[in-house]
Amino acid sequence: MSEIILKNAKILIIDDEIANVRYLEIILQSAGYSRIQSTTDARQALLLFMEFQPDIILLDLNMPYLDGYAVMEQLQARMNEECYLPILVLTADVTPQAKRQALSQGAKDFLAKPLDTIEVLLRLHNLLQTRFQHLILEEKVQERTQKIEATQREILQRLALAAEYRDDDTGLHTKRVGITSARIAQCLDLTTQQVTLIEQTAPLHDVGKIGVPDAILLKPGKLTEAEFATMKNHTVIGSQMLAGSDSPWLQLAEQIALSHHERWDGSGYPLGLQSEAVPLVGRIVAVADVFDALTHDRPYKKAWLVAAAVTEIERQSGQQFDPQVVNAFMQLDHAALV
Repeated sequence: MSEIILKNAKILIIDDEIANVRYLEIILQSAGYSRIQSTTDARQALLLFMEFQPDIILLDLNMPYLDGYAVMEQLQARMNEECYLPILVLTADVTPQAKRQALSQGAKDFLAKPLDTIEVLLRLHNLLQTRFQHLILEEKVQERTQKIEATQREILQRLALAAEYRDDDTGLHTKRVGITSARIAQCLDLTTQQVTLIEQTAPLHDVGKIGVPDAILLKPGKLTEAEFATMKNHTVIGSQMLAGSDSPWLQLAEQIALSHHERWDGSGYPLGLQSEAVPLVGRIVAVADVFDALTHDRPYKKAWLVAAAVTEIERQSGQQFDPQVVNAFMQLDHAALV
């Protein structure tokens, strides 16, 4: 571990004795540590911790107002469980009970007062090494996780395109539905994270079409009742393909695949859900999907004019579509969505 990295560590000192604080500041600064914050009032510990975000805490146990145990209890509630943040306890209480309690409440090491300068610096150095090695490992794990998730998303998006190419040889329907869904979500004041997630997952709405025979999917005329029943099953197939994941991304995609043909009035499929029982993402994608289907050629119909499609969406408000979602859709530049 680079000494430059270690010496750049942020150190928080909490001790009610000003002399102890000054002593620690002097030996730390002499050793090359410059990013130091301290307090002699334990009641300020939590605020300092939140603002300073230290890499290590040097903590006294016997203090007025809040003792070191109470401080550790406060801090533990705010610490990331996956993040190794060492607390080095410095105290005159050298009883086995004090040591056991401190270690059980989150302390990583324990030094008895009066302090030995070399020992303080050695313990500090070792704890900081562990801290930064843990951070590096955590960063690598996060990078690998992100790569795995990105690969997973790419594979599923390609599956969505594979399904879509069967009745849209451009493969652009899925992308347009994602964009339109995201813009509707923005008008509904969803968070930036939610909008992004919807844009990424909405293209998977028809992934279940992979399980629908070409003779039905590409039929130029009206479907028979039996054929339509088979077509409707693409919602269930899609949700089953995406089910069982711990990923929020896949969980949302599963919701969309299953619910984007449900209707506000309860006459949709596959579950016949009504009004707000239909997941919001399903209600959003329903509008985006129908608008795009209306404004582009399909095997069974020619494209509608944009104005006619918008009128149809508005006409179906309160019947096929959630009125609130339709209101959001009406705020968009519809020509730009085609």
